[in-house]
Amino acid sequence: MSEQHKQYLLSLERYHRKIKFFRALVFILFIALWETAANLNWIDSFFFSSPSRIIKCIFSMGKTGELFTHIGYTLAETVLSFIFVMLLTVILASLLWFSKSMAAVFEPTLVILNSLPKSALAPLFIVWLGTGMKTIIVAGISVAIFGSIISIYTQFHQTNPEMEKLILTLGGNKWNVYTRIVIPYSVPTLINSMKVNIGLSLVGVVIGEFLAARRGLGYLIIYGTQVFKLDMVISSIIILCIIAYGLYFVIQKLEKSVNMNI
Repeated sequence: MSEQHKQYLLSLERYHRKIKFFRALVFILFIALWETAANLNWIDSFFFSSPSRIIKCIFSMGKTGELFTHIGYTLAETVLSFIFVMLLTVILASLLWFSKSMAAVFEPTLVILNSLPKSALAPLFIVWLGTGMKTIIVAGISVAIFGSIISIYTQFHQTNPEMEKLILTLGGNKWNVYTRIVIPYSVPTLINSMKVNIGLSLVGVVIGEFLAARRGLGYLIIYGTQVFKLDMVISSIIILCIIAYGLYFVIQKLEKSVNMNI
């Protein structure tokens, strides 16, 4: 390794450390300002809570195990929704790629369904499926699935056309094009789609829990709002943010692992 390359890596490492430092500083200053504003009555702590009240609320629910039950349900429903979204996306996008006539029929329908506000579909899911985990998982799937199919199907058509022609010229068939060109070239887009879909699945699950659950962080938010336990509401929102970051972090690690193996 040359000296210039070492200096570049050191400067890059210093840059990342500086970014992490300023992120932490902004977060600490925000927490300090929030706590100070609540203590000095600049804001009403009943409505806006405070970091100390949120910590007390989390510890209180954690002692009884109630909080971990709600987190477990939301996390399980999100992961299941995400898995179904990615499986259905790859399968349906592949079917559309293989059949131009099927794509011509269903592509406008996918665009229309993707433009619908998904919260409007949740009451229908309750009527069709009842309340419970099944309805919440379907709600999670509905938020992410249509846009994901459109995105992956579009990517399938943007693969290298010259390579496709070469395989067909050499006697290959459409399956060979699919396995050797389309899927390998679409891996980065699939990973990016996973990053988006994990967040959308969480959004859909929370929407479902608002309407059709007796467990989960979405239920805690609705229940806390109804009984004016706003510490519980804000605590649940913060935990959702932590879960979203954790799930994104896992996908990011997967992306790095895939990139190293390519």
